[in-house]
Parts: sequence; structure tokens; C-alpha cells
Amino acid sequence: MEKIFNNTADAFALKSDTELDRAYFLFKMIASQPLVRIGTAVTNFALNLHLPVEGLIRATVFDHFCGGTTEEDCLPVVDKMFTKGVSSVLDYSVEAKEDESEFDKALEKTLKTIEFAKEKEAIPFAVFKPTGFGRFELYEKLGEGKTFTVEEADEWKRVLERFEIVCKTAHANDVALLIDAEESWMQDAADDLVADMMRKYNKEKAIVFNTLQMYRHDRLDYLKKLHAQAQEEGFYIGMKIVRGAYMEKENKRAEEMGYLSPICLSKEATDINYDDAIQYMVEHLDKMAIFAGTHNEESSYMLMGLMQQNNIAKNDQRVWFGQLYGMSDNISFNLAAHGYNVAKYLPFGPVRDVMPYLIRRAEENTSVAGQTSRELNLISAERKRRKLKD
Repeated sequence: MEKIFNNTADAFALKSDTELDRAYFLFKMIASQPLVRIGTAVTNFALNLHLPVEGLIRATVFDHFCGGTTEEDCLPVVDKMFTKGVSSVLDYSVEAKEDESEFDKALEKTLKTIEFAKEKEAIPFAVFKPTGFGRFELYEKLGEGKTFTVEEADEWKRVLERFEIVCKTAHANDVALLIDAEESWMQDAADDLVADMMRKYNKEKAIVFNTLQMYRHDRLDYLKKLHAQAQEEGFYIGMKIVRGAYMEKENKRAEEMGYLSPICLSKEATDINYDDAIQYMVEHLDKMAIFAGTHNEESSYMLMGLMQQNNIAKNDQRVWFGQLYGMSDNISFNLAAHGYNVAKYLPFGPVRDVMPYLIRRAEENTSVAGQTSRELNLISAERKRRKLKD
């Protein structure tokens, strides 16, 4: 397979010298675990005290990892990336909200992004998180098979209605819909709900996509089981395949509560699990569509190779590569330059409300071995190519 991910000229073509310098500064900061911990604590402290730090956050970490505070804010970024063939997934990244008005707002935002996607070729997917539409504890309780109170039953009915509205709208507008995965102890209820939506709206092709976090050792079995149901019942499977985002939390809870952690024993086991899932889906592409969410170059090369071996066109709409905005531009922009379908997750929302998302990004980068140093090396190489001074 031709090695394409070292081309920094294509990777950073859209970045000005100033933006490249900011990226270099940011990843230098993120490379230091103590700095990330201190920065997180200071940021939370300042935000909780309503100190005027939003401007500083906006000018640094926010603008690097987010498209803006509103959907409209994101459009210049969307259009700019699409000039290089990279699409966008507008992601309303407000987390940890607990009340009905916030869930209704998340629904409204998701419907609006479907509207945007219908009108713009550059936005091929809409996305939401299950806990954006209902309380975490409800999913958890249902997954554990516990009985709802009357109030909870009513609340869950509203969650179902939100899912129904958004999936029905996506189907009516022919817009693919990604549904993110979350912690394992709430995921069973979400999986069942998303599978029901697939049965209903994926009759002709994959519109509704669930997400599999492959750092969980049980996810390939789940995919195979769902595939058997899909064949029997006549629906298509849409699946976003990622490695996962809650590892420390998962292991800690398993240890505290004395059950076997759902997380693979090693990074190597996760990598194998991820690649096996991709391979399985490529082999059954007649009934599946893949959104390969990865910042891993080897997994990206593997999928490119599988597509070549199986005579799958680079622009086949059933295969998409995805990365997060502000990360792995060497993968996204080089894939697009070679004709593959690529979409960047483009988070947006009020600065204050998006901070939990941004903090998770920073922590994730420090904990993924090699990710930050790879970003830094590429940015350094491009700065050298442009002859920028340190």
C-alpha cells in the first residue's frame, strides 16, 4: 500500500503560518501530562467562578478543536475544508446536561444539522449522543433490567419520541445519522434502541448508524449477532467503528464494583479487535456501511488495502473515513487528496458548555501513546518545509 500520510504539504494546506504555530504550541502543551492536569483544573476553576477566560479559551484550544459556537459559525470552516474534499459532521458537543429543556434543545440542534446536511454536499452526516436525548441513569436502569417508576416511564417515552423524530427526519431527507457510543453500563439500552431504529429506517440502505467502541472485547460478537438479525429481518447495518473514549473510567468502575472490565487487556488486543471489525464489515458490505473513525494510520492503510482487494471504489458511499477536527490532518487531507470519502467531526456549542468535550480531547491525547508526538513531528516537519522560525 502506497504510504501517503507523511505528506505535510497536503495535510496542512489550509493552515496559515499563524494557525500552524498555534497548533504547534497546543500540541506541545498537550504532550505534558502535568500541564494538561493543571490546565484542566485552572480552566474549570475559572469557568466555575465566571472569570473572563472564554476569550482566551476561544482563541486557543476552542478554535483549534471546534468549528464555532453555532452551526452558522461552522459554515466557513465546512466550506474551506470541502475545497480539499474533506466533508464535515456538525457535532453539537454540549455534554452532561440533565433536564428536559436541554434534551429538547439537543433534538432541535440535531434536526437543524439534518436540514444543513440535506442542503450541503459538504455535510454528509448528522450526529447525536444518546445522553443528549435523555438522562444517563435511565439508560443504565433499563439496561440492568430494573423497573421504571411511573415518572421514569414517562421520561423514557420522551427519549423514544426524540429518537423517533430524528431518525424519521433523517430517513425522509436521505441524510445518514451517526449515533455515538458512551459508557458500557448505559450502552445496552442505547444499542437496543438504535437497533430498533435500524429495523425501521434501514430497509433500503444504512441511514441510522450505531457506534462500536472496539476497546471493548465483546463488540465484534455484538456486530455478528446484529448481522444475523439484519439478514433474518431484512435491514441494513450502519456502524461507526472507533477504538473508544472512556477507558480509564471503565477500568476504574470495574475495579471498584468487582466485575470483569469490558476493556481489552492491551492496546494490541484493541488494535486487532478494531481491524477484525473493519474486515468483517468489508466482507459483508452488501448489507453494511462503515464509518471508520480512526486516528490510527495502520488501520487506515488496512482499510484502503481491503477496498483495493475487494474492488471497492474509493468513493463508494458505503465506506467513510472519519477523524476529529484539529487532529490527524495528515490522515484526513491525504485520504481526500487520493479520492477517498473523509469527514471530520466538527464540534460546536457555547464555549463554556463545550469545555467537558475539549478537556476529554486533551486528556485522550496525553493518554494515547504516540498520538501527540506524531502530531508534533508532522507540524514540525511542515514548519521546517515552510522555513518558519521557532
